[in-house]
Amino acid sequence: MLRKFGNVHYVSKRLKYVVIYCNMDEAEKIMAKVRSYSFVKQVDLSYKPFLKMEFESKLDKAKEYDYKAGI
Repeated sequence: MLRKFGNVHYVSKRLKYVVIYCNMDEAEKIMAKVRSYSFVKQVDLSYKPFLKMEFESKLDKAKEYDYKAGI
């Protein structure tokens, strides 16, 4: 029944939840429709589009010295 709202990525029967992918511009409309069903308790959006995915490495001075020493 939930397949008409987007791509069903994962279904957990034990924990009773579903992961659905849909377009971001349609997300609010879809959330309102899904919440209207009696078997739905909670609807959450993913924060992945808003997360920074570029990571920085911080070098430790002690490790940097060990690498230069050849240990």
